[in-house]
Order: sequence, then structure tokens, then C-alpha cells
Amino acid sequence: MAKRPVAGRVKRRLAREIGDVATLRFYRTTLANTVRRLGADPRWRTYLAVTPDTSTAEPCWPASRNLARIAQGSGDLGQRMQNLFDSLPPGPAVIVGSDIPSIRPAHIARAFSLLGHADVVFGPAQDGGYWLVGLKRSPRRLVPFGSVPWSTQDALAATAANVHGRIVSFAPRLSDVDTMQDYSRERKSNERFCLPLLTTVRHT
Repeated sequence: MAKRPVAGRVKRRLAREIGDVATLRFYRTTLANTVRRLGADPRWRTYLAVTPDTSTAEPCWPASRNLARIAQGSGDLGQRMQNLFDSLPPGPAVIVGSDIPSIRPAHIARAFSLLGHADVVFGPAQDGGYWLVGLKRSPRRLVPFGSVPWSTQDALAATAANVHGRIVSFAPRLSDVDTMQDYSRERKSNERFCLPLLTTVRHT
């Protein structure tokens, strides 16, 4: 899931510390890098889920022959993620977070592997949220996103509580980028920046 890359509209918390221009450059660069890394992998089909819905055909998104753009739909973050899980083709699906520069195809492959025996997989983030969520989606529909306090340290715990009684697995913990400290850490590690939320569906 990616927001249209417009200064002042993306990564607002980070922008308050490093400025709109640097933040937009961060967002655009990592968006392009993530599309390149994940979109070309033949083990799954990748969708770039964008907002606003009317921006799907705009030229602001990274170009990729293998990447389909879809609209996120309306509602809060949880409602939009549920929209995607409910509307994608059958099979296990994974959604990844928008500010995880270190994500690689191996992380996606590991999440799908975990869904071989789990109903839900989470990738914990350092701030109490999660950079990845995956659902098996069969034999029953799961609805894990209700009443989740988004952008808080309780987001993961609340989502996990909504799937109580189901088999849950966890991917590795990765760091997101919300502050100047996060940004400086990533610059020092020579990572490129900003990941969109991407939805991937494994071929069956």
C-alpha cells in the first residue's frame, strides 16, 4: 500500500524532522527500489495498492512490466488492508509495510513458507507495530483488523488478539523509519529508502 508521492503527504512525522523535500526523496527512492526487488520475483505476483484510488493510472508510480496497480479502497488502514485480502485472487497473501528499507525477497519467501502451517504471520517492527501481515485465507475468512490502535506500540498486540485461537507465526523483526534517528541509522548502513505497502499473492 503506497500513498501518492506528494511532498507534505507522505511520512509526515519524519518530514517534521528532516523536511518535506528530503522525506519525499526518501519515499520515492525506496518505493522504486522495493518495486524492483519484489516485483520481479517469479515466486509470487506483486500488486502495488495505491491511494487515493483515483491515482492508479497516474505517472508518479515506479514503472514495472510485472507490477499491477490496484486501489486500496476506503476506510482506515485496517479496513483498507481487509479490502485487499478480501478482493485478491485465492491463495495465501502477504502485505508489507511502507517504511522498511531492509526488506528483501527472502523475507517474503519466508512469510509464505510460514503460512504453510500458520493461519496468520506477522513481521514485528521495533515500535510495537508490524511491517508485514499475511493470511492463509482458507478455509475461512479472517477479520483481524477491527479496533486496532494504529500508529501505537499496541498495534501488533491488538491485531494478534483479534485472531486468538488461530495458528500465528512470526517473521524476523525489522526496523521502520519514522524519526531522524531512524533515518540517520539507515543512511549509515548505506540502505536505500522507503518501502510501499505491497500486496503479494503466491501462485497456486
